[in-house]
Amino acid sequence: MEASEIIPDNRVEASGARQAQPGRFRAIQPRALQPIDLYVFYALALGVSISIWFIAIRAPLWLDETVSFYVIKGGFSKILVRQGWPGVPAYPYFLSLWTKAMGTGEIALRMSSVLPMLAAVYLLYRCARELFDWDVAMIAAVVYCLHPIVIPESIDIRPYALAAVAITSSIFLLLRLRHSSSNLLAALFGFSAACILYFQILFVVILPALAICFFLLKVRERVISWQQLGVALVVFVLAFLPVIPGLQYMLHTSGIHVFAAAAKLGELVQVLAQKRLAYVLAVTILIAAAMRRIDLRRRLEPWPILVCLSLTLVPILTLFALSRETSIHVFVARYRLVAAPGVALCWALILSRIDSRALRLLFCIAVVGVTAYHYFTTPSSRIHNYTWKYALEFAEENASADNAPVVICSDLPEADHMPMPVGSAVKDSPIFPPLAYYPLSVPVVPLPRSLNGEAIRAGSQFLHQAAQRHERFLALGFGPSYKTLDWIASNAAGMYSVSQLGVLDGVKVLEFLPRTLAQSSP
Repeated sequence: MEASEIIPDNRVEASGARQAQPGRFRAIQPRALQPIDLYVFYALALGVSISIWFIAIRAPLWLDETVSFYVIKGGFSKILVRQGWPGVPAYPYFLSLWTKAMGTGEIALRMSSVLPMLAAVYLLYRCARELFDWDVAMIAAVVYCLHPIVIPESIDIRPYALAAVAITSSIFLLLRLRHSSSNLLAALFGFSAACILYFQILFVVILPALAICFFLLKVRERVISWQQLGVALVVFVLAFLPVIPGLQYMLHTSGIHVFAAAAKLGELVQVLAQKRLAYVLAVTILIAAAMRRIDLRRRLEPWPILVCLSLTLVPILTLFALSRETSIHVFVARYRLVAAPGVALCWALILSRIDSRALRLLFCIAVVGVTAYHYFTTPSSRIHNYTWKYALEFAEENASADNAPVVICSDLPEADHMPMPVGSAVKDSPIFPPLAYYPLSVPVVPLPRSLNGEAIRAGSQFLHQAAQRHERFLALGFGPSYKTLDWIASNAAGMYSVSQLGVLDGVKVLEFLPRTLAQSSP
């Protein structure tokens, strides 16, 4: 056999060897992420993010939550009267219907906010999907769930979760309008924008942002539909009319509702960028830059940037300026929720410039992991807010033995401008809402929140009567009322032995024992 006949066979064998060799290497190489893998990872990330909401689900009701319960305690027909201010109190009607179906336990009450907040997360995802790829939209939803304002408000027995639904639905309808000439869609947008004010009047600060975005989106289409604008405005005005009395009342009485300090720049930064997210984003961007996966070539249209920035900066800077430059300090954490959807969209906008789905997934997993570790390992995460529950339960157990009266300083700033209730009306009063959910069986003596003329008058009258009866009594007050407790202790020192029984979640409990009894006791 000639060599020329053998060579092809050798070449075939060599060729086969060369083909087999890469095959062995491919078998041990990591498999590229498939779309189904991404769906699973993002679903798990979203699930873990939502699970953080439930860490404090068993927490007792804090002050404002007991206000919500007080309003609905008298029944559906008395909500408008117990609300205490004109307008349409939409949230109490919702909460009243919820309690009829689910009960009034602490967990049942909190679930009334969890479900609406889940709806807000879904709507935010739909909003982000109008702007970005689906995985970036999932990141926006996760960032929203992990926002330090969204987490407590998702279980707060207050109207903020429903307000979040109204805000996100307004943004979604607005984004859908960019390619639609439907007047029905415009009407729904106007109605949804008005509904925001039914749940929190202060969220009026987002309306200018929605108006700016409407013009931005329509200018992009080069045709501003004045008919759609007119329909949206007419529907908004008609839906807004019932809110006007409440808005006027809040404006005329704004001074008596102030309880926070002036806004600080650090608080503004915390709304826009949390440290954990910023650190993870910085690392992700460094990795993306090293891998040359930052998309700088693709031209980014200006309208998504302007929409995201408007929805973030217009409402939050308005609140900040109002709290910084005027005496109306409203830059409270729960009010900053109005900017949370815009903040999540801005973070998604930044992530959309990373041209790697694997890196974007890595960012999402890292953020969820770091945040979940922080919340699940921090004991304070199980505390929703301060509560009167423990102080009132302690007072009930201590005072019920001899039916000793309990002096309570109201924890609401409005109490400084209202007449004190008399007799049994104290236990069902809007300025003593903790007693609606955590009742006392012993007599209650009401005092204002601050040490003012009314507190001195009512306190002096009670001390005189108590001294004549030689009766023991307790006094309770939260931080702003400590001066009142000190005044009572100072004026009662001549006839009473005063001792501090404890400070339970910020509520100080003092015992006043007549000196005659104190001397006779062993």
